[in-house]
Amino acid sequence: MKFTKPLIKGKLIKRYKRFFADINLNGKTVTAHCPNTGSMKGLLEKDNEVYLLKHNDPKRKLKYGLEIIKARKNFVGVNTHLANKIVNHALVNNLIKELSNCSSVKPEVFFNKETRFDFMVEKDKYKTFIEVKNVTLFRDKNTAEFPDAITSRGSKHLLTLIDAIKKGYKTYLIFLVQIQNMEYFKIAKDIDNEYYENYLRAKKAGVNFLAYRCKISSKEIFIDKKIEIIDE
Repeated sequence: MKFTKPLIKGKLIKRYKRFFADINLNGKTVTAHCPNTGSMKGLLEKDNEVYLLKHNDPKRKLKYGLEIIKARKNFVGVNTHLANKIVNHALVNNLIKELSNCSSVKPEVFFNKETRFDFMVEKDKYKTFIEVKNVTLFRDKNTAEFPDAITSRGSKHLLTLIDAIKKGYKTYLIFLVQIQNMEYFKIAKDIDNEYYENYLRAKKAGVNFLAYRCKISSKEIFIDKKIEIIDE
């Protein structure tokens, strides 16, 4: 998935109030929209290299959006709104081996009155629900982790995927690793042990878990490689 225009390089000053980030662009401070409301643990060191997308829409209060942070020599895609677009591109272009050659790909499909999953695909007459989790946490050089903070919403999604299996659907959860150079993925059970326990419960119930790493540059982000999920 290509960016609509080349990104602009700057340096992080600080991120605050979840939605704002002050950036140094060639000695000038600009405020960018931060499209990631999570903790962004490990990414927010002052003077980290960042990449911004400039918007020309006159209705936007903030003319820049934060797209990539370079942390510990790795590009990290921090725009959570792009995660489903990246996965949609991968599904349509058969970049996810386990979900290739689907006859239809439908985004944002309701499972019940309270929950809708990110995708429903059809393959060989089977309907499959897919949930996507954007991954930006890494605490060693080659292992990505999720979540980066306690996520009761994430646990709810796991339990709903189990319920979908009971109703005859296939289910997948894709951990989309928007971090360069990762070779492994694991659940950060020290951050959210309840999520880890629900992950194990969902895996036992038959939910399929995949971790796919992205290739990231200032021009594009797309799914690149499946990486191993480590259960500890």
